[in-house]
Amino acid sequence: MQSSHEIELEGHVIDSGIMTRVFDKIMDMGGNFEILEFDVGKRKTDPSYARLRVCADDEKKLVLIISELHRLGARDLEVADIDLAPAEGDRIMPKGFYSTTNHSTFVKYGGRWLPVEDIKMDSLIVVDQKESRAYCRTLSKIRRGDAVVIGENGVRVVPPERPREQTAFEFMHGTVSSERPSETLIAQIAKEIIDLKQRGGKIGLVGGPAIIHTGAVEAVAEIIRKGYLDVLFAGNALATHDIEYALMGTSLGMDIATGKPVSGGHRHHLYAISEIIRAGSIRIAVEKGIITSGIMYECVHRNIPFILAGSIRDDGPLPDVITDAIQAQDEIRAHLKGCGMVLMVATLLHSIAVGNCLPSYVKTICVDINPSAVTKLMDRGTMQAIGIVSDAGTFFPLLAKQLEIQEREISG
Repeated sequence: MQSSHEIELEGHVIDSGIMTRVFDKIMDMGGNFEILEFDVGKRKTDPSYARLRVCADDEKKLVLIISELHRLGARDLEVADIDLAPAEGDRIMPKGFYSTTNHSTFVKYGGRWLPVEDIKMDSLIVVDQKESRAYCRTLSKIRRGDAVVIGENGVRVVPPERPREQTAFEFMHGTVSSERPSETLIAQIAKEIIDLKQRGGKIGLVGGPAIIHTGAVEAVAEIIRKGYLDVLFAGNALATHDIEYALMGTSLGMDIATGKPVSGGHRHHLYAISEIIRAGSIRIAVEKGIITSGIMYECVHRNIPFILAGSIRDDGPLPDVITDAIQAQDEIRAHLKGCGMVLMVATLLHSIAVGNCLPSYVKTICVDINPSAVTKLMDRGTMQAIGIVSDAGTFFPLLAKQLEIQEREISG
């Protein structure tokens, strides 16, 4: 005898692909479904509504299917308040805890729908019962007695909808291809950047050392000077090679101007690290005139925060590098607040790390010479990412050029 459960979906569930994903998930998990009601929006801005009966061979399988559908935005027809349980101790989660997605999430508490603040994937929801507010908390931040949401009752997930307007984020959403006209896409991204900044939005860059190796330093520095970047997320390598280039004109011992290796150049990045350690920090080195150009110089000069998260393979590292992984996570999350767009360029591991801290409604652009980098980013939960197959040395000069062109069009 089959077990069944009714769910409903509402919103732009067709053109966003959510309906197809729901059907696929049910069948992939060995269930089946019956469409009981389906109202399709007549116009582009109209939402659609669907009511489904989901069936499975046994109750256990059905529960697992419904749990997966919930994360895609499906909800029960009748919704009760959330269930809460206290954390038994610091970083000890009550059994049956709800694990978040990176989509906008609401919980029903006291008959009201509360937005979950600071949403991110793979975390928990804690409710402040005195203030009637819900917060997303990572495991490391759970404290004894916290009221943690248990199960999925009273939890509503709202996946991002496909944009209604004609933008790069409409026809590139969740895809990557090496066959698209890069300059056309970069022009559209430049427009998105200018529009976002005019609305007072915040833009972050997650950057890898290939930005330096491919000769994109001057273009990125120009973009920072013009006020288009508000925060930089990177590792020891980007900052080290940027400083190496500022001091000696090389990156990994290669002369950027000629593309030829320099005698003894293999020591240059260590020399750069040593000079910053001698100064005390990147900021002090800039203030003393030791560093007079480059990405880190422009960040210091314009008071743009930079978060350098360390790794086990770092040389040095620079004194500004955060070597405590939990502290680095905290700094990344704090500086991501308010970001409306994040550019992720030539750094897979840092892109995944920052992507795991991002809500799905933040416009995310991943640029990498390897198409699989975007696929891996999406596979690890950053489904909103769009991809451009390009190297940093091509992307940033084109982006700087398009920003300049569109600035002139606006002013003139």
